[in-house]
Amino acid sequence: MAPKNLVNVENVSKSFGERPLLAGVSLGIAEGERIGIVGRNGAGKSTLLHVLAGLEPADAGRVAVTSGTNLAVVSQAEPLDPDITIGEAVVPGRDVHEWAGDPRIREVLIGLLGAFDESTLARKIGELSGGERRRVQLAKALVADADLLLLDEPTNHLDVEVVGWLATYLKSRRLAVAVVTHDRWFLDEICDRMWEVVGGSVEEYEGGYSAYVLAKAERSRQMAASESRRKNLLRKELAWLRRGAPARTTKPKFRIDAANELIEGEPPPRDGIELLSFAGARLGKTVVELHDASVSVGDRTLLDRVTLDIGPGDRLGILGPNGAGKTSLLKVLLGQAQASAGRVVIGTTVKPAYLSQHLDELDPTMRVLQAVEDVAMRVDLGKGRELTASQLCERLGFGSDGQWTPVADLSGGERRRLQLTRLLMSGPNVLVLDEPTNDFDVETLQALEDLLDGFAGTLIVVSHDRYFLERTCDGFLAIFGDQQVTPLIRGIEEYLEQRAGGGSAQDGITTGGARASAVARGGAQERELRKEVQRLERSIAKADDRITKIHAELAAASTDFGRVSELDVELRDLEVQKNSLEDAWLLATEALA
Repeated sequence: MAPKNLVNVENVSKSFGERPLLAGVSLGIAEGERIGIVGRNGAGKSTLLHVLAGLEPADAGRVAVTSGTNLAVVSQAEPLDPDITIGEAVVPGRDVHEWAGDPRIREVLIGLLGAFDESTLARKIGELSGGERRRVQLAKALVADADLLLLDEPTNHLDVEVVGWLATYLKSRRLAVAVVTHDRWFLDEICDRMWEVVGGSVEEYEGGYSAYVLAKAERSRQMAASESRRKNLLRKELAWLRRGAPARTTKPKFRIDAANELIEGEPPPRDGIELLSFAGARLGKTVVELHDASVSVGDRTLLDRVTLDIGPGDRLGILGPNGAGKTSLLKVLLGQAQASAGRVVIGTTVKPAYLSQHLDELDPTMRVLQAVEDVAMRVDLGKGRELTASQLCERLGFGSDGQWTPVADLSGGERRRLQLTRLLMSGPNVLVLDEPTNDFDVETLQALEDLLDGFAGTLIVVSHDRYFLERTCDGFLAIFGDQQVTPLIRGIEEYLEQRAGGGSAQDGITTGGARASAVARGGAQERELRKEVQRLERSIAKADDRITKIHAELAAASTDFGRVSELDVELRDLEVQKNSLEDAWLLATEALA
């Protein structure tokens, strides 16, 4: 029996002023479908969601909701009464004793709020932070026993582990979901269909984000589109999906043969050796070092006697729960705040740029291009490459028309994009990004990642966007709230395992002097070990390739006894060499563990 449609949209049009966001759109959502909605900022993603929910009336066409269908909506602009409690917001009109025994509600509150106790439920909404309010909104929607869940940027302000919990929860339920989000890991994890809102229409794709990238790139190739830069970005994104994070390559959602054919000859996202060499020339040997440094805010000690070495060309992602001290650490690394104890060494050639969560105000009377040219007319990317202010604006989503938009008319996301553009124009050699993905659409994130691929300096990123971290960073550090900085050899998966286990010393994390030496090793010594591992892996791959070719040559020369003897000797030597390389690789990887 085919699943029934919950919502049907027929020839719907919707405009704001003279600008049509939806023009004759027809689509539907069936039981159990999980749909991701993507598109550029301002394309109409949230408008489409609001039309589906009945929050915005259509100018033309018809939206039909099947009788008996319950909808639950989480909107970015949804107000919550500041005077009510969390319990009253999550289950309005019912006393706690009526629903506290419901295991489904308990699971949601523990997963999103971390607790199911009287003190948590009694907190007033007005006392909560923006992230906590977002969790309450999600909890209210998840316990509503809905058939269709409509989510607008649900992962904003959520920690990595909470995003993971939300994805697991949604996959375990039969309810249908339509979600607008820039979190590509979340899209790939939960969605089985994608909608792209573009030019007033909605283009549909089967599969999650990975499948969408492949289909989009394939469509561009077949149409021989003139947008070569955009196509290259898609190809690069696809290459990353196939070669990048191990968690994705173990569960591809698209045709592997077609993907391999499409990215054949595509270089890695960045040439790490070349960038490291150039970064060393720009920065010297010293970037930032912490020696037994402590970081405090008021009477609270966030980090205690931490030793850390960040070198030229390092690309570090920093993870940790809210309030653990990530932003405070960044300020100490930048010299914007003093360590309460210990020593901080900042290289004399360091020229930092810092994108904070709270952006500096821009002159509202200036045009976008003027605001960028006010910093510099050109930016040097190294190796003779440079971009003009106009070219950089275009790469970050400000087209020729948008570059003459007054700053006062920009949305919050566009202002953040403009501030990032200005930072890049300043020509930094150390780039520090604190939650850089907030309010960016997927295409802007792709363009930003492409720019960062060629950034020949040190990159430090604090973000809850798992995809962005994996895409741009080569090493990871964690702040678990135990006053230490812990290197994550296995990356985000290791972080989530530690958090699931409590992230404490009792969960197997090294402490005291052992941890300090491990963190110190995360600097120069660890970089050397990682280089050695990469060198050995390349040598092993070359040996494998030659062994394969020798076997083919043996088959072709089966009647030539002399040639077969020569090849046999070479083959034996190669196998001995390969065994030695593999032994060296095992020793190097054990030293990193």
